[in-house]
Amino acid sequence: MAQIQANGISITYDSFGSDKAPPLLLIMGLGAQMTRWRPEFCEQLAARGFRVIRFDNRDAGLSTHLIEAGVPDMAVVAAAMQKGEKPEVPYTLSDMAADATGLLDALGIARAHIVGASMGGMIAQLVAADHPEHTLSLTSIMSTTGNPALPRATPEAMAVLTNRPPHPSDEEAYLAHSLAAARVIGSPAYPVDEAVQRAQSLADVKRCYEPTGFARQIAAVTATGDRRAKLKTITAPTVVVHGAADPLVPVEGAHDTAENIPGAELVVIPGMGHDLPPALYDTLIDAIVRVTERSKTPA
Repeated sequence: MAQIQANGISITYDSFGSDKAPPLLLIMGLGAQMTRWRPEFCEQLAARGFRVIRFDNRDAGLSTHLIEAGVPDMAVVAAAMQKGEKPEVPYTLSDMAADATGLLDALGIARAHIVGASMGGMIAQLVAADHPEHTLSLTSIMSTTGNPALPRATPEAMAVLTNRPPHPSDEEAYLAHSLAAARVIGSPAYPVDEAVQRAQSLADVKRCYEPTGFARQIAAVTATGDRRAKLKTITAPTVVVHGAADPLVPVEGAHDTAENIPGAELVVIPGMGHDLPPALYDTLIDAIVRVTERSKTPA
């Protein structure tokens, strides 16, 4: 694990595979640390011939937390968006996309295959749209377009985002809440492994606990809004992957994403929810490899 300075912040990252292999950048989702890209997944990708780089987004993990920016008032942010005004937020998803390309620049990487999950998929889309010179291919996983007309999360899944978990000082209550949340948004056909989930949650909270970053990231998603116009400009080979049973980001978001990115491939996985079950690693990696092979520019 290492740190670099890019786009005015400190970014923590690590990598798997040969430095000489084609680079592939993994971008994680809302409030999640890079460790949610589990080592087994990264190692399997590296075994398919990539230099796999994962990193902590700003306000997550060991990268810079903008604590001094405070917690945005989401009612004010949402009201501004409804009026067609630009809300005042610490940053947007475009800034987070610039973090990703800043990391690549700092590592001396001209272009990479870009892979993002959930909010990370939104960021990856903006890397491909706004920084095509950095993008070899795009994989958008369990993400969406910001189209306000799309179906919303189920009430149970939305509660996972809005209900504050117990403080980690009550370790058992914190882990029980994390496990319950994972079950709500997880894959019906691939149930959460309780021991693995508890171990992951415990490791994550011991690595970093700063809950205000989650609120700033939500504000960034909200303030960025509808990205369909940008998606239409993407020229990189793209695959859109989504679970048919996703209760947090309904699968209609994937259809909308694929419809707005020229030439995008759509892969809908039965029984998959809003997580990355190990049983689906081969399916996910096959989709990623397939789109990288469509890239006509050597890495």
